[in-house]
Amino acid sequence: MNFGGGFHGGGGGGGGGFRFKGMTDEEKAKMPKITKELVFRALKYLKPYWKQLIVVITTITLSSVLGLFPSIITGKIIDDGFNGKNFNILVELILISFSVVVGSNLINVLQSYVNTWMSQHIVFDMKNEMYRHLEYMAHKFFTNEKQGEIITRMTGDITGVQSVISGTLTSIFSNVLVLITTAVALYSKNWILATIGILIVPLFILPTKKVGKRRFDLATQTQAKYDEINQVLNETLSVSGSLLVKIFTKEDIEYNKYTKINGDITKLAIKESIIGRWFQMSIGVFTNMGPMLIYLVAGILMLKFGNTSLTIGGVTMMVTLINRLYGPVNSLFNLQIDVTRSMALFKRIFDYFDLPNDITNKPNAVVIETIKGDIEFENVNFHYTEEMPILKNVSFKIDSGQTIAIVGPSGAGKSTIINLIPRLYDTISGSVKIDGLDVKDADMFSLRKHIGFVTQDTYLFNGTVRANLLYANEEATEEQLIDACKRAYIHDYIDSLPEKYETIVGNRGLKLSGGEKQRLSIARVILKDPKILILDEATSSLDSISESLIQQAIDPLLKNRTSVVIAHRLSTIMAADEIIVLEKGEIAERGTHAELVETSGVYKELYETQFRRAIEDMQEREEHKHDHEHDEHDEKTTPSRGRTAEQARHFYKTH
Repeated sequence: MNFGGGFHGGGGGGGGGFRFKGMTDEEKAKMPKITKELVFRALKYLKPYWKQLIVVITTITLSSVLGLFPSIITGKIIDDGFNGKNFNILVELILISFSVVVGSNLINVLQSYVNTWMSQHIVFDMKNEMYRHLEYMAHKFFTNEKQGEIITRMTGDITGVQSVISGTLTSIFSNVLVLITTAVALYSKNWILATIGILIVPLFILPTKKVGKRRFDLATQTQAKYDEINQVLNETLSVSGSLLVKIFTKEDIEYNKYTKINGDITKLAIKESIIGRWFQMSIGVFTNMGPMLIYLVAGILMLKFGNTSLTIGGVTMMVTLINRLYGPVNSLFNLQIDVTRSMALFKRIFDYFDLPNDITNKPNAVVIETIKGDIEFENVNFHYTEEMPILKNVSFKIDSGQTIAIVGPSGAGKSTIINLIPRLYDTISGSVKIDGLDVKDADMFSLRKHIGFVTQDTYLFNGTVRANLLYANEEATEEQLIDACKRAYIHDYIDSLPEKYETIVGNRGLKLSGGEKQRLSIARVILKDPKILILDEATSSLDSISESLIQQAIDPLLKNRTSVVIAHRLSTIMAADEIIVLEKGEIAERGTHAELVETSGVYKELYETQFRRAIEDMQEREEHKHDHEHDEHDEKTTPSRGRTAEQARHFYKTH
């Protein structure tokens, strides 16, 4: 952060104000150990762009050298032009000075362009590398890692590398060159005045450090308040948050909370600004003190001791060069913090690159072209942590075309079973086989092409209905698309929308109801046309109409496919070829519905507590439907029975 009060010198990185970049307690605690390996690993990203790097170094060197000339020429303008009373030399020197300034700035533009091009391409490479790396990370990574943390590494951290390359790295080189060239020029002119000017430097550093630390503390407090106010905004101005505020009529309370934090931010901003002004005043005093001391010492040498080697132009040149010296000194004063922060940034990125991927293809993985759809679990054991086993010695077989329903209480391991089939996780021991081939030996990408998922949490991208459907099969024709939607009982709804298949569904499908999203998900699976179908059939939160439509869509979907269904619906369970009952990670029972209700086991208990009511409701709906159809039949034959004349006329009119 820049705390104002700049010294302006020509060339390179010499300009700019004094800064103090303190480190937060968290940064100090997480300060990486800067090793040779870490530095070389970071620098390897420069290797493909070594030609551009040479151009940057060359232009910085030229800029640093040319930056000396305006000060040197200014001295000659005074001595040879004005004091020498030679107008031609004066004009010549002015033109040379102008040409040097133009040339120096053109070189700086070139250096800035090449530097930016190089750093942006390095960021481009790193983002692509990170995205590809994260794409292939195991499913476990995304369930354990915070989504915000992943996005931060992908955006904030890698984007920060651009400033490291274009800022920190080039700044170090530029400031060192400016410091060296300026010091050489100063001492070549007069070592006494050069030493006086350099002795001023500590006077700038001490207040810079003290005042800068105070401003940094205030900036840290301000950032914390911004975090608070952003939290309030995220919570209260989101769809769900604003609804909650309205329902509980907490508008005033949330407004007062926001106002208080906003007031704290305002007070901190004022304090920071005032401290900055005091700091600028101090720097202004020291800025003028340096030249005054040089003028004083030069006056003593010239006027008291008769030093003839010094000239007015020479003293003026010394003053301008001294001002050019202060900026690089300050930047190099913060060098350790700059490098530490840069290496911390790279370490955070490399930590992600070094995360192991538990689910990878073997070198000789078998590419699956076609499958029958036989599934077999052999003595499968699985756990996320050793202390909590999920599946214990689970074995079962599903023949091609069969439907297996998996039931059991929450936490029994149902979801784990369906996640092991497409190899989202690997077994701890035992094996999962497709057509006799262990899924660990199969090419996972070809394996997953034959497996379709319909989950209870339907995920849709924030795009059009068409784009979400074609995600399953980019080559599907319009006829196939419409046919799939008709089979999923969603086409009529889509066709009723103003934009039809070009309708934007919103973030995560927010513009669609739960039933519409699920039917869209079913249509997407129909377009994929997998041989194996995995269905997490949770419809308990849907209305009866949506539930009925989804059931109509699911029933034909199960035919001619090997289907594994986490069943929540009694009709699906009863239609299954076999029911597997899980309890505490083990197969407690298996058989058909008729077989299992005859036993006094887990299934019967689930049936009595969860499914019997569903049966009664279903029977009641069927009876109601039958009565309604019977009434309609009677009404068609004797429409006026039990009705007023007006009602009868209305019936005939509408029928």
